[in-house]
Amino acid sequence: MKEYRVGIVGAGFIARVHAYGYLNIPLHYDQDEFRARITTVCAAHQSSAEKFARQTGAERAVTDFREITENPDIDIVDIATPNSRHLEAILSAMKHGKHIYCDKPLVATMDEAREVEAAAKHYSGTMQMTLQNRFFPATIRAKQLIDEGKLGEILEFRGQYLHSGSSDPNAPLKWKLEAGTIADLGSHILDLMDYLLGGFAAVSAATHIAYPTRPSADEPGKTVPVTAEDNMHALVRLANGACGVISASKISTGVEDGMGFEIYGSKGALRWDPMNLEQLFFYDRTAPGSPQGGLRGWTAIDCGQRYDKPAGFPTPKAPIGWMRGHMHCLWNFLCSVHAGRPGNPGVDQGIRIQSIMDKIRESAAARSWICLK
Repeated sequence: MKEYRVGIVGAGFIARVHAYGYLNIPLHYDQDEFRARITTVCAAHQSSAEKFARQTGAERAVTDFREITENPDIDIVDIATPNSRHLEAILSAMKHGKHIYCDKPLVATMDEAREVEAAAKHYSGTMQMTLQNRFFPATIRAKQLIDEGKLGEILEFRGQYLHSGSSDPNAPLKWKLEAGTIADLGSHILDLMDYLLGGFAAVSAATHIAYPTRPSADEPGKTVPVTAEDNMHALVRLANGACGVISASKISTGVEDGMGFEIYGSKGALRWDPMNLEQLFFYDRTAPGSPQGGLRGWTAIDCGQRYDKPAGFPTPKAPIGWMRGHMHCLWNFLCSVHAGRPGNPGVDQGIRIQSIMDKIRESAAARSWICLK
């Protein structure tokens, strides 16, 4: 069995999510061609790195990412730090020919994305972005139905990713709030809708900061200014002229993890409801509408955990969870590494989403339409 040795850069929440995938994929995917093993972990502090190493079974705990990206004994570099720290690790891993699994968004700015784009021209490894919402059975099926023409011509759409954590004015200004909602939640819903709909042509966006100051996360009793947006609403135009709205928010009071979409076409429609990840709703306008409604109406497709073999654990009928999309995203990356093919979504999609986020900020500032290349 081929073994891929993994080094994880980062030891926070998303690093644990990725580690969960590496540790549990052998139970979910019944195959004996390859496996991935975490051998090294990196954190800002040695104590954090050593704790993460104990949790994951890693042999080494380091504080310098170069001990992973430049290590000839490591095959895969998993980048799970805040996106403001991605650039150096990506460039180093590319330079040393590592396969790369990178959390979203790709980097912090469009200028940094251009540096990655230039380096990618000389990179021969497999790189994939962690855009796990593409990898639920319901979203896989949605893409199939759209590509098969079941919806006909797209007429309009709505996509949303809503949280409520920042609706509290006393929520401290941690790094994710400083990075902004566009980068955090927006990158997910923008990627998913861009992927399903075949690409955006133009955007007109607006953003909002709910509270001008917040408590400091580092200095109790001190308030600091807020410079990043709490929500984003983008009017998006497709190449065929169809328009839709895409929203991302951290001030949607009462919402836990509200990812969902509605897509309406000339022949049919799709709806994916927040907090109901196992069902895709399909409306077939071509179905007979008589007598008394005939067979026309919304159909709930029980996608459940119906992944193609060798996936099978725990059961196709069990309700799906948030972690499952992450695991299938990672599985897709490992299969690409083993087959020697580019990652999908790869570095090009990471750069594209970085560009879309940049144009949304530009549109919100200018209060005008911005064309996308």
